[in-house]
Amino acid sequence: MLLAALFAVTFAASLQAKKVRTVRLTSYNIQHGAGIDGKIDHKRQARILRKAHTDVAAIQEIDSVTRRNGGLYSLEEIGREAKMFATFAPTIKYQGGKYGIGILSKKKPMSVHRIPLPGREEPRMLLVAEFKHYVVACTHLSLTDEDRMASLPVIVAEAQKWAKPFFIMGDLNDEPGMPFYQEMQKHFLFLNPPYDKTFPANKPNICIDHVALFKPTATSGSTLSFYNTWVGEEPYSDHRPLHAKVGLFLE
Repeated sequence: MLLAALFAVTFAASLQAKKVRTVRLTSYNIQHGAGIDGKIDHKRQARILRKAHTDVAAIQEIDSVTRRNGGLYSLEEIGREAKMFATFAPTIKYQGGKYGIGILSKKKPMSVHRIPLPGREEPRMLLVAEFKHYVVACTHLSLTDEDRMASLPVIVAEAQKWAKPFFIMGDLNDEPGMPFYQEMQKHFLFLNPPYDKTFPANKPNICIDHVALFKPTATSGSTLSFYNTWVGEEPYSDHRPLHAKVGLFLE
């Protein structure tokens, strides 16, 4: 009993001695920048990120110099307003330009990786950005159950490459309790609870946007100090933004 008590005190003291870095994350499907009012206004999306003090944002459904967005590079437009670096991963050619996913970050990524994922209705992608203390992946998964399931081994294999905490964010097109979500739970800790509804923006009733941490980098109590999530109220897309505030222990 004495040894156990001494161990507990020593372990608690070691955790207290570690520094905690607070990381603010956002996952946001922006519907090519159009709000439920039909207006494309990237300044509105940038305000969401500034208001949440977001460090890294995973953005889905981005237009780059397409006709429908007036030839704008949407990710860079939002990044300029939010004072964040833009990292784009195009997945298809569309209306004279490109369309895909991206990451906005206060600091420039140390490295960037683009990994193709299955998608029969359109090509899909896993965009991975490495930062000093953690790694963030952004994705927008297929509407097809089989393609989402086939994506999971690819995602897990990428997460296993990193010794740093590995976050994945995005529109997974899958709800809590569904088969893909249940399989993903074996490998990832979902930070947002299933009652955080994100879609549709005017009256959210399902949760398909998620923030998760790869379990091998989340277990043992030595990585996470705290975390909490919340859904924004802004109707500047057909999805609402999902925010997370995470405390990471640093060695």
